[in-house]
Amino acid sequence: MAQSFTCVYLHIIFSTQQRLPLIAREKQEKLWSYIGGILKNHRMKGIAIGGMEDHIHVLVSVSSEVSVAKVVNLIKSNSSKWTRVKIPEFGWQKGYAAFSVSVSAVESVKKYIDTQAEHHKKRDFKQEYLALLKKHGVEYDPKWVFD
Repeated sequence: MAQSFTCVYLHIIFSTQQRLPLIAREKQEKLWSYIGGILKNHRMKGIAIGGMEDHIHVLVSVSSEVSVAKVVNLIKSNSSKWTRVKIPEFGWQKGYAAFSVSVSAVESVKKYIDTQAEHHKKRDFKQEYLALLKKHGVEYDPKWVFD
């Protein structure tokens, strides 16, 4: 076959260091937009980027040339350098969660990300994160999830 074709969507989630509320609401749109630019510069597309003061969700159409870990590393390293100019204590947590998303579920995940404020009226980040791990059948040791 002369060409390679892929259609890979990922829902990536990670929090700020120690889940501190470091992403002020008035700064979120700029950060989300910056992350979209990072993805675009690496031949990927940010379908939905959003979150709250203490975490982020990214729905991305991934390039066939990068691994999940590389996508997360690109987002975290580039966005934290940019954000530290305005918030010197800023940092992302070490870990992350990443879930594959079928084409048929892209719109519902996009809506989920776009309505984060509504979700967090009912449950906090920890509850949301654990629920998503459970929903996707990810095995984990609770002792290490939020270390």
